[in-house]
Amino acid sequence: MKKKKLHIYLDGIPLGDIKKYKNKVDGFTFNPSLFKSLGVKNYLDFTKKVAEAAYPKSVSIEVIGDDEKTIFFQAKKLAKIKKNIYVKIPITYTTGKSTFTLIKKLHDENIKLNITAIFTLKQIKKILPIVKNEKHILSVFSGRIFDIGIDAEKKFKEISKFLESKNSKCKLLWASSRMVYDVFFARRSNADIITIPLSIFKKQKLFKIKPEKYSLETVKTFYNDAVKAKFKI
Repeated sequence: MKKKKLHIYLDGIPLGDIKKYKNKVDGFTFNPSLFKSLGVKNYLDFTKKVAEAAYPKSVSIEVIGDDEKTIFFQAKKLAKIKKNIYVKIPITYTTGKSTFTLIKKLHDENIKLNITAIFTLKQIKKILPIVKNEKHILSVFSGRIFDIGIDAEKKFKEISKFLESKNSKCKLLWASSRMVYDVFFARRSNADIITIPLSIFKKQKLFKIKPEKYSLETVKTFYNDAVKAKFKI
C-alpha cells in the first residue's frame, strides 16, 4: 500500500485562532456540537467568518437538518458561501436511514462533500459507487470506534486498503481524535487527513522530550500544586 502524506486539520478551533494557525495546518473542521461549545449564536454568519478567515484552506461545515429536502437546501446554501467549504453530510439521518440518495444528489450538483460519522466498511461500500471518482472527504470516527472497544486502527486500515483497491480519489480522514498518539495511528493507517483539537496540536511539541524529563516535570507539577493549595496530611 502506497504511503501518503498526512495532512493536519484543526477541529473546532475558535474563530480568533484561525488566522494564527492557518499557515501551520492544512484545513479546519467543525460540527454543530463544536459550534455550540464555541458559543455560536448565528450558524450561517459564523460559517461565513470561518470560511473567510481560513481561505484558501479547506473548511468542513456540517448541515443541521434531518430530512433530504432540508439538508439538500442547506448544503447548497453552505457551498455557495466560499469555494473552500466542504459540506459535511452525516452518513445517516437520526432515524438510522442511509443518506445515500441525498449524497448522490449533492454529488451530481458538484458540491464538495465531507461525509461524516462513518464507523464501518459496510457504510463506505454503500456510498463508494457514487463518490469514488471525486475528491470528497470520508470521515471515519476512529476515536469513537475505540470508545466502544473496537480496534479503530485495524478498521481504518481495512477501509484504506479497500479504497485503494477501488482506485478511489476520496480523501480518508481520521476523526474524533482523543490523544496525541492518534497522529501516529492515522499515519500508520494511511489516512490522508487527521483532524485534531487545538489542545492535541499543541502537545505535538512534546514529541522530542525524553520520558525521564517528562516524568520529572509531572512530579514537580503535583508537588507545586500541593504547595499552592496548602494541603496538609
